[in-house]
Amino acid sequence: MSQGFSLKDQLFNAEKTRYLAGLFADAQPTFDAPAFEAAVMAKLPELELKERMTWIAECLQQAIPGDLPTVAPVILRALPEPLDPGKTDDDFGDFIFAPLGDWVVVVGLEHPELALDVLAELTQRFSMEWAIRPFLNRWPDEVVTRMQDWCGHSSYHVRRLVSEGTRPRLPWGQAVGLDLADPLPLLDQLHRDNTRYVTRSVANHLNDITKKEPELVLQRLQDWQESGGQDAEELQWMTSHALRGLVKSGHAGAMKMLGYDPDADLDVSIEVEGEAIIDGALEFSVAISGQEKQPVLVDYIIHFQRPGGKISPKVHKLKQAELKDGSLTLSKRHKLKGNATTFKLVPGAHRLEIQVNGQVRGGVDFELLEKS
Repeated sequence: MSQGFSLKDQLFNAEKTRYLAGLFADAQPTFDAPAFEAAVMAKLPELELKERMTWIAECLQQAIPGDLPTVAPVILRALPEPLDPGKTDDDFGDFIFAPLGDWVVVVGLEHPELALDVLAELTQRFSMEWAIRPFLNRWPDEVVTRMQDWCGHSSYHVRRLVSEGTRPRLPWGQAVGLDLADPLPLLDQLHRDNTRYVTRSVANHLNDITKKEPELVLQRLQDWQESGGQDAEELQWMTSHALRGLVKSGHAGAMKMLGYDPDADLDVSIEVEGEAIIDGALEFSVAISGQEKQPVLVDYIIHFQRPGGKISPKVHKLKQAELKDGSLTLSKRHKLKGNATTFKLVPGAHRLEIQVNGQVRGGVDFELLEKS
């Protein structure tokens, strides 16, 4: 994306608004494109990203009034060609179509069958993962039944919507009332998919579940391994991606599933090199010794000081490797950005720990210094 503009300005701007207006003007001769553009742009610059989606949806509803049976034909006529069906990943679509999902929710919540038809078309232009969730809460049985059909849809965007739309912890998404286990029969079908866009969503869905019921995920992954429905290499990637949260927390069952022994007999030594300075870096080396050819998954944890004296540990990946000759030496330069938007560094006593196969194997204290 272009530098110098915020994400919201790149996704929703005058050019994008004009493009959307042109589509609806072609679909509905009475649609006043200039008036729509003027209404949108009168307020758009002052709004945040999600608010812009809602505002464009409101402007569309004002420009083309009516319930979903009235407006659905216009929406469908306005849509451009679907996203390239020949791709298999990294094709999220054009964000300017996201407000159409908000519009469908507002005017179509009491028309579930038609709304699902429309969302299935919209998601082939931009993911409708947020828009499907109000329908899941209002009509759970009807939506899940439709999703069973969507698992076999010819468009991988529709198949992905099944997994992404039912995720327990979807960013920006409305919470859904499904039990964590309810979507698993759908994921049983989707985990076999031949597109990474779908299998990544399945893995992210499982990672969400691990926050509350890790054993449920471990058992499902074991079932999938035994069923042989997915390519072994792809399922291994999915397993690693699904268990990433458990790996950070050192969950023994996750480690074992990934082939790492949490109880392995290992010796670890750590050395911090030089001074750790805000807006500089923490440089350190790690030496690991143990049984020859022992697989190791190495993370490092920095225990940061926070304002008010609290400690905030942050886990970072370091290396997945094998002790080929019974030993392994690693080094790392961790940048210490002083004024990151999400995390402000505080000078003082800090601690570095090394976690191997989910177990903390050693640590050293260090002083984080102010930049001179």
